[in-house]
Amino acid sequence: MATRPRARRLHRALIAALVTASVAVPVSGAARPAAVPAPEPAALAPLTAATPAALAERYAAGRDGILAAERAAAHHGDRARAATLRALAAPSRQFLSFDGRDGGRTAEVVGDLARAERIAVLVPGSDTNLDTYERFRSEAVALQRELGGRSAVVAWLGHATPSLTSPDILTPALAEASAPQLVRFLDELRDAKPAARVSLLCHSYGSVTCARAAAGLPVADIVLYGSPGTGADTVRDLHTKATVWAGRSTGDWVAHVPHIRLHLPFATLGFGTDPVSGAFGARLFDAGSGGHGDYLKPGSVPLRNIARIVAGEYAAVSDGA
Repeated sequence: MATRPRARRLHRALIAALVTASVAVPVSGAARPAAVPAPEPAALAPLTAATPAALAERYAAGRDGILAAERAAAHHGDRARAATLRALAAPSRQFLSFDGRDGGRTAEVVGDLARAERIAVLVPGSDTNLDTYERFRSEAVALQRELGGRSAVVAWLGHATPSLTSPDILTPALAEASAPQLVRFLDELRDAKPAARVSLLCHSYGSVTCARAAAGLPVADIVLYGSPGTGADTVRDLHTKATVWAGRSTGDWVAHVPHIRLHLPFATLGFGTDPVSGAFGARLFDAGSGGHGDYLKPGSVPLRNIARIVAGEYAAVSDGA
């Protein structure tokens, strides 16, 4: 009967939901990151040149926005958020943009963007917000240290990320909403650094966002790691001239998420083809044996390989096939 295949697909979608939920550890009674108020940030003119002077002005504006959000959090009575924001406002931190509303939006630079010849833009996965931000930033720091001089890494939290305990984790809706912001950011980065080699690094649910933004992006590489799928059947469907890479560690639970895409009247569930499968057609790299959050861990196999991709040293990347 025609209904049986559909029922089987729905059953697999429900299994995917259960697998996803099983790895989440809900925090009872915790406030939602979006619940802490913050002021609307000041409008910023586009960054047209990454000169030291222009960057210093932009970083100063970002610091002002963070301090305004810190005052709002303190007035709200959230001491933990206020302390987090004070740390972000340290003179050594470099934010191209900051918005403390709705869990936070940031674009933080690690390294010297003015002199950088190689730039990596990190797009995070689920449960990334101001309350968990330092975990994300530590990955950017590790990658920039691996890359060394003449490099910069941008930790781009330009969108609301889904929670592993939310139905949003099963649909591309948040990715579709955030992709235009990613496109605008990368276009601005290209205008500011036209000669730099830029790579887009996409972890977990972030790979769905990258896929939605991929068509025509001014990047050399799109690197998918720990990806549940992108919503595209093949690399060709991404409509990009970038080299598309994919890697998944042997200890990553995301391998157990069924690779389906089920169109329902109210939503699309799942993300389709496994990016590390031959059917998808990405170039594979060895992602080691770590867990879902270990891809940019200092000293790890995937960190070394991802750094080599960002540097354009393809011959030195160990094959993940």
